[in-house]
Amino acid sequence: MARIDKENYYLDIASTVLERSTCMRRHYGAIIVQNDEIVSSGYNGAPRGRKNCGDLGYCTREAMNIPSGERYELCRSVHAEANAIISASRREVLGATLYLACKSPATGELMSGTTCCSMCRRLIINAGIARVVVRDTPTQYRVVDVEKEWIDEDDSIPAIPAEART
Repeated sequence: MARIDKENYYLDIASTVLERSTCMRRHYGAIIVQNDEIVSSGYNGAPRGRKNCGDLGYCTREAMNIPSGERYELCRSVHAEANAIISASRREVLGATLYLACKSPATGELMSGTTCCSMCRRLIINAGIARVVVRDTPTQYRVVDVEKEWIDEDDSIPAIPAEART
């Protein structure tokens, strides 16, 4: 049997963490690794002490037919990436790697092509995390260089025509 590579090893752990998710739409799991040690983990779910969607029996965004990726302020969950960052100190995450996995709660299948939302991207940038590794299949993943892809290539700046900027 071939030995699993480190990226898939940590993604397998993130995939186990997502099993704690309480979201009815997507199950996310995240771990932060620094110097080959797991610093923290997080999954998406309601803030401590609050009822989650499963307890309520409905998802507000689903009930309102809000498409994926929109109106996060109506969501009860704290995202997996945010929970992992909250659980670590800044000195532990400077230059670290965040591993992220996502499954559909309806099918249990991995959700390929997922990415961090714009708010989580800002949290990751400010935490000083250097890389994000996102699982697409049981063995395939994408690596995001945070500085090159999310800081230098800042997609949060709207394209405003030059004549409108004056």
